[in-house]
Amino acid sequence: MKIAAAEERCSGCRVCQLVCSLTLFRETNPGKAAIRVKGEFPEPGRYWITFCDQCGKCAEVCPVEAITADGGVYRIDRDSCTGCGLCVDTCPKGAMFTLAGEDSPFKCELCGACLEYCPRSAVFDADGGIPIRRW
Repeated sequence: MKIAAAEERCSGCRVCQLVCSLTLFRETNPGKAAIRVKGEFPEPGRYWITFCDQCGKCAEVCPVEAITADGGVYRIDRDSCTGCGLCVDTCPKGAMFTLAGEDSPFKCELCGACLEYCPRSAVFDADGGIPIRRW
């Protein structure tokens, strides 16, 4: 699966963030989501969606090789991670996140939960095309 975004379809509802935080942390806390939606103002209605595109830049800079590719998905080994933050600083999309009180960063690992629940198909599987939801 390859996640893609059609930002022109995004309404800014942030359901993707809620579903992501539930999946990752079992909490309804958009601040703990590996996908982020940001509104552009003063012109409302324009939203930017940020998520990891699995480019691998984080793995290239990790000094302890705690980030490795597994089937095209870069995963963080939390036991090996030292929490240095180089991966977060290096991410070209700003799609690696840290939380207060956590020892290692987190990012999207292509679970697909956001795709399943986005009411406007603003995030979708690029390999399968943009599904049209009929609610």
